[in-house]
Amino acid sequence: MTGREVARLTGRTSHKGVLDVLSRLVEHGLVERQEAGRALLFTLNRDHLAAPAVDVLAGMRAELLRRLREAVSAWDIQAAHVSLFGSTARGDGDTRSDVDLFVVRSTGVSAEDPQWRAQLDELARHVERWTGNQAIVAEAGEAELPRLRERDLPILDDLRSDAVVLGGVELPALLGTT
Repeated sequence: MTGREVARLTGRTSHKGVLDVLSRLVEHGLVERQEAGRALLFTLNRDHLAAPAVDVLAGMRAELLRRLREAVSAWDIQAAHVSLFGSTARGDGDTRSDVDLFVVRSTGVSAEDPQWRAQLDELARHVERWTGNQAIVAEAGEAELPRLRERDLPILDDLRSDAVVLGGVELPALLGTT
């Protein structure tokens, strides 16, 4: 990849900053640099001892999604819907970003049900242990969804634009936009 491609993928606006990092990685032998006309191409040196660690780091988002789906599917009281949204869903979060989750309680499940509350609390604790970031759980009951749609809250725009469904019904069906 060129330095510009790497900058675009990482969401960084400083092309020079990305080139500085790539140059340091070249110095360490983890990345190889090759001239291609006026451009510089950068390639991960897969023979480097750290290359497997880079692969693990590059797969962190997919691993988080896998763990979230696994945790939600193991709930004794199933949710009508669970999704990840916001910066983590878009892949542009950082160490200061919250991990935003939208959870819809199924009809008949009380918001105060101790087992339900324990599931949500446990998921939030897991997210913080897995990522180092705080989980923020936005919760609503199925019966509350028409009122949320009427008020057209900003969270609905976020959900429509970047939510990743982790369990339950798909968002268009849930939000009445099918």
